[in-house]
Amino acid sequence: MTVRKDYPRRIRVIDHQAIPMSDGTMLAARIWLPEDAEDDPVPAIIEYIPYRHRDFTLPRDELIHPWFAGHGYAAIRLDTRGSGNTQGAPMDEYVRQEQDDMLDALAWIAAQSWSTGACGMIGISWGGFSGLQTAFRKPPELKAVITLCSTDDRYVDDVHYMSGCLLRNNLAWGGQAQAYFARPPDPAIVGDKWREMWLKRLEELPFPTAEWVSHQRRDDYWKHGSVCQDWDAIECPVYAVTGWADGYTNTALKLMAGLKVPRRCLIGPWAHGYPHLGAPGPAIGFLQDCLRWWDRWLKGVENGIDKEPMVRLWLQDHAAPAAQQTERPGRWIAEEAWPSATISERTYGLDAGAGLVDGTGTGEAMVATDLTVGVLTGEWNPHGIGPELPLDQRPDDALSVLFDSAVLAEDLAIVGLPRVRLSLRSDKSVATITARLESVAPDGASALVTWGCLNLTHRDSHDVPEALLPGQTYDVILSMNAIAQTVPAGHRLRLALANGCWPLLWPAPEEARLTIDCSASALLLPLRSANAADADLPEFEGAEIPEPSGVTWLRQFGRQRRFVTDMESGHTEFSLGKDDGAYRIDDHGMEVDQLGVEKQSITKGDPLSSCGEVSWRITQSRGDWQVAVEATTTVTCDAANFFVETTVNASEGDDEFFSQNWKRSIPRDLL
Repeated sequence: MTVRKDYPRRIRVIDHQAIPMSDGTMLAARIWLPEDAEDDPVPAIIEYIPYRHRDFTLPRDELIHPWFAGHGYAAIRLDTRGSGNTQGAPMDEYVRQEQDDMLDALAWIAAQSWSTGACGMIGISWGGFSGLQTAFRKPPELKAVITLCSTDDRYVDDVHYMSGCLLRNNLAWGGQAQAYFARPPDPAIVGDKWREMWLKRLEELPFPTAEWVSHQRRDDYWKHGSVCQDWDAIECPVYAVTGWADGYTNTALKLMAGLKVPRRCLIGPWAHGYPHLGAPGPAIGFLQDCLRWWDRWLKGVENGIDKEPMVRLWLQDHAAPAAQQTERPGRWIAEEAWPSATISERTYGLDAGAGLVDGTGTGEAMVATDLTVGVLTGEWNPHGIGPELPLDQRPDDALSVLFDSAVLAEDLAIVGLPRVRLSLRSDKSVATITARLESVAPDGASALVTWGCLNLTHRDSHDVPEALLPGQTYDVILSMNAIAQTVPAGHRLRLALANGCWPLLWPAPEEARLTIDCSASALLLPLRSANAADADLPEFEGAEIPEPSGVTWLRQFGRQRRFVTDMESGHTEFSLGKDDGAYRIDDHGMEVDQLGVEKQSITKGDPLSSCGEVSWRITQSRGDWQVAVEATTTVTCDAANFFVETTVNASEGDDEFFSQNWKRSIPRDLL
């Protein structure tokens, strides 16, 4: 990685810029500008998120935005209403007010004397959502978007639900957001009114976990902000980026298939992060690639980026399972369009005795697996900073229903979304089925390629699910997450079926027994044919970052992931320690310290024992000033309800500043 210290244009930084909204509320931004932008105006690139540009995201922001400013852009990190040093109260995800504010901000930015009026938006996760959702509103100032690790469908493909199943990450993110939303403004910026502003935020805190659990089907709540509702609404060019190790693997390809505007897709081996900082590697010169995109669509430079293949993918090689990887072997491939004519679907029959077969299988298979199947699947959206990736699947395989292929005579390049067609019947009215696609090495080690799930009451619709009739046969399609990976000759393919994927998925209220009619079931694999043009693809430039600013790390970040089972009681506990480290921002002395822990537990044979808890403690200090926020959120259940509880405590020094507890009982809705 190259540290860039000099640029074509010298940079100045506006540490705090108030940006007025149409209702009088002020949002807060940090702006990196070319020094001569008043004389030679520039386009603007905006990242719009609720994550506090002056302290929380500053270490990362400094590795992105100065680089753009040095290459002739105004780079703007804008905080949403009710976060950081902005006015107002914190809001739920992606509400219309948030989008309205962005439209106001774009109009203000475009009118500045240093601005040409052309704007782009970039962001990862929440910021990636913001770019797409703003484009959906068609503001005239927005000329292009780069969206990373985001979604087109807030219900089907987000942190909350997966194919009608409740994700553990719904609680994990909800508990974390509860603490994030409760942080105070900085007295150094807002002055003596910081306590008044902080109290307003605390008194008007949303209760996000309960809100998200209360919408268990794809209703209007989730349709708002889901750009797949109308692909034609987006009229500016979109560059969609993600990584195979992340949870958001599907959207980039769906955007390529759905949008009509100039578009581009990049999927590497990375987890939830920017590709120039990408882990697992290899990292790439992503900032240089972004610059070509911005130059083309914000400055009108004919640099050819819009003439290159639409889709660029890292075709992963097989790698031995490991909880953490620094590099993922593979190679870059490209497709001119998506769907691609180079990819065709191969069908493998499911046979109760012979596994995966050419043609039609025979027999029946019974799926009635242990509640803890799935512990080796890894995290839903790894960040590349700890033991988050899938391990050897053999212990989970021992508890699953397996269909193995014969030893492969040639490499198989799987590119796209594998699917499983199942004809099945259930003995319960609510049931889940999961599928794991694996690459089994000659020594027996089984590496996860991709996986998927389906709440069977959502077999026909996420909008209007229907209970199963016990004993009735249903034909269903289970889609797995998109992937590009080579399963090498000498390995076997394995399809592993189970009733769940704990702790990633909340279990159904009763343990179900599913009977699979193998003669009407199959694995459908998207296979890519060899393409000699891959060898001629230009290499990405090497990763560059701006020279890091003054951030002193007091404790490095890390992750600890553990499973413990009491062999007598059958009680299993999962914990994920999230240490986001401690650091001091040298320019203004703020120290930030963040520690979180996620816990999940379940007892063998009792799905109603499922319990989740997320706790976070965040402290901020400067000299004699010290504040802390502690938030704990729990979810439990019975056969008819989910029970969600959150407690938030805020303190100034040794004194309690605020304390509140929220509780909600939410009916289960075929889940």
